[in-house]
Amino acid sequence: MKHKRVTLFAGHYGSGKTNAAVNYAFALKNEGLEVTVADLDTVNPYFRTKDSEKDFAEAGIKLIASEFANSNVDLPALPAEMYNVVFDKSRYAVLDIGGDDRGAFALGRYTPSILEENDYDMLFVINCYRPLSKNPEDTVEIMREIEAASGIPFNGIVNNSNLGPETTPETVKDSFEYAKSVARLSGLPIKLTTVPDFPCFEGIEGFGEENGELLKMKLQKKII
Repeated sequence: MKHKRVTLFAGHYGSGKTNAAVNYAFALKNEGLEVTVADLDTVNPYFRTKDSEKDFAEAGIKLIASEFANSNVDLPALPAEMYNVVFDKSRYAVLDIGGDDRGAFALGRYTPSILEENDYDMLFVINCYRPLSKNPEDTVEIMREIEAASGIPFNGIVNNSNLGPETTPETVKDSFEYAKSVARLSGLPIKLTTVPDFPCFEGIEGFGEENGELLKMKLQKKII
């Protein structure tokens, strides 16, 4: 997968979009790229990119997030330095977008600049094992709502179907038909399929071109 300068991850609640965004940022950094992660998720879901703040700092990844992240304050406030994500062309940017159309509205002020540069991937993260996306039709409906709110069309899918620590290769393979149905209904390609960094996945190189590239992921830590 050729990296665009700006990669946006969006998806329904529980899809694991934040974990995908975090691991993708580390993948970029491991390739020697300068990376900024921007948390535009203002609806305060269970996981935040800020949960990985210490790991980002140690890896030399810059994090931009609301000062209210990981607090009980839920304000749609974003720091002014967020504009650097779209204007600083020397760095690759990974954006974590809110889990529904309300969360996607936060992206609106940056949409014109992202579209003008036209060097982005807008990726929809799916997980067939979550209640809000049991069937492809409901999943695509959520996709369209986020797309309309953000003003940026999706151009790819991330199949992040998993059962957390109970995920096996069969878990991932059993999601392929669902993911392909979402791809067919939306007209979008599957660009990434994620797998956890578990011993049972050692040696797995990929699942075929139609399932996109493989992204091995470490589970994000949750700060309580």
